[in-house]
Amino acid sequence: MSTRAGAAPAPVEEPARGRDRLPSVVHALALGTFLMGTTEFVVAGLLPEIAGDLDVSVARAGLLITVFAVGMIVGAPLTAMLTLRLPNRLTLTLALAVFAAGHAVVAAGSGFGVLLAARFVTALATGAFWSVANVVAARAAGPAARSRALGVVGSGAMLANVVGVPLGAFAGQFLGWRGPFWVLAALGTAAVALIVRHVPAAGPGERGVSVRSELGALRSGRVWLTLAACATTNAAVLGTYAYVAPLLTDGAGIDSALVPLVLVGFGAGALAGSLAGGRLGDVRPYATTVVAAGATAVILLAVRLLSGSAVPVTVLIVLLGFFGLGANPVLISLAVRFAGRAPTLGSALTVSAFNLGTAAGSWLAGIGLGSGLGAVGPATVGAAVAVLTLFPTIALAGIGAGRSHDNRNDQE
Repeated sequence: MSTRAGAAPAPVEEPARGRDRLPSVVHALALGTFLMGTTEFVVAGLLPEIAGDLDVSVARAGLLITVFAVGMIVGAPLTAMLTLRLPNRLTLTLALAVFAAGHAVVAAGSGFGVLLAARFVTALATGAFWSVANVVAARAAGPAARSRALGVVGSGAMLANVVGVPLGAFAGQFLGWRGPFWVLAALGTAAVALIVRHVPAAGPGERGVSVRSELGALRSGRVWLTLAACATTNAAVLGTYAYVAPLLTDGAGIDSALVPLVLVGFGAGALAGSLAGGRLGDVRPYATTVVAAGATAVILLAVRLLSGSAVPVTVLIVLLGFFGLGANPVLISLAVRFAGRAPTLGSALTVSAFNLGTAAGSWLAGIGLGSGLGAVGPATVGAAVAVLTLFPTIALAGIGAGRSHDNRNDQE
């Protein structure tokens, strides 16, 4: 058996043989992403109270959500570059410190402009934490359990939708809208100690990193295919999710008081999907992404066709969370892997792509809602976008299969 000189080992989909238990740092990072996920969406449940207290319209108060999304899109790659030469532990602790300070400013602030600025800075810190957390978790788990570790880290954000956001809205009714922000500030401060305890001062692969080598990742076509899949995935799923309330009430005839329970079902499905997708991604990453994209398209089409039936639509919304977001940790893992010597930038770009997809998907779904399709418009748009996800995922699978074939031939 011989190997051609200079031939790089190709990624082969093979079963994970790593440790059954993930390192404790992975779970510590998941708690961090739980806080990040909670702050991203908790504002939605507090908008009327915020608007009334600050004497602005609800639509204007909604800018607190928009500016956060913009901060995540811009901030993830920007802060990844600015903190490139810092140890990962220092970057994570600084991000949490800024996160806590930003929430304290929001909780104590009285001017709407100050709140917008604080939310934007908090989003920058959130993007930095998320980008580096993915890299630290992937390195700690090793190649055999990388997707599973990222699934656990991502499950923190999914759990935020199930527990954190509802609790924040509930607390806001009793403590006022500022109460949840004080709580998040305190939890962010406490999380600093957790990160200091579990994240190594300087992990392997942190030394000798340069901006030039990080930017070199942008030359990889597989990175861009992965980012395209990240964007279209979130556009299809979260674009539809943004307008799920009118679908449930106007289309399926579900009482508005029961809508939160369906949303919790979606979050629970997303949590389970993230964990299951992470495990499957370590065994068959390409197959997992293709199946998830195809299943998402079918589910959204079924939502469109069965929109008038309450029980089927409710079940489909839960399945949408499971399949629609289940491949996200696999996509992050692939981006980190394809970025080669630039894992931080690869991770940061997935954060931007996911948030860009959410913003674009919500906009397109809004157009669908305002069209003649009415309440089923967002699901119709989502199904079409989900079909688009099949193109980059199938292309990645084809490239992976070809490289695996070449690698086997090299060894014969």
